[in-house]
Amino acid sequence: MKIYTKTGDKGTTSLFTGTRVPKHHIRIESYGTIDELNSHLGLLRDQEMDEHSKKTLSLIQDKLFTVGSILATEPKKDKRLKIPRISSEDIEFLEQEMDRMNEELPEMTHFILPGGHTTVSYCHIARTVCRRGERMISYLHENEPVPDNLLSYINRLSDYLFVLARKLSKDLNAQEVKWIPEKLD
Repeated sequence: MKIYTKTGDKGTTSLFTGTRVPKHHIRIESYGTIDELNSHLGLLRDQEMDEHSKKTLSLIQDKLFTVGSILATEPKKDKRLKIPRISSEDIEFLEQEMDRMNEELPEMTHFILPGGHTTVSYCHIARTVCRRGERMISYLHENEPVPDNLLSYINRLSDYLFVLARKLSKDLNAQEVKWIPEKLD
């Protein structure tokens, strides 16, 4: 299989259904950002961390391919996509993982500045890319419907990545730096 097709040389690309759209179309931006997020999660998973977190990130990466496939398919042709969809169980899985991690973490009393360890920073970068993906998908949803569970999953995923960053800070003995704004008179 050739990687290059030359069909995009004039600034358009094909959706899963074959429909051609500009490469800057919000649908392309949406699943492109999810692809970027998936790459960041791969980098994060390659870092030093517990096996459970690595396994969870692997499962999430798999779900992100599902998200990308859904986003690459026009809603009116959704039936042609023969893969499982994002389910409420997928969302609940992220919530359960967050609850499990939160049990071991100190109470959060302030905003936390990203950083403290390279692995933690990678996690925060993934979180912000996830938030950008969520904004793009929300914008797409204003014009073309996106399944509610998909939006919920991406929203919950950014929360999961925040909690994971806190857990990684704890596991790696990295200091969480609280953001305490300077008080003005």
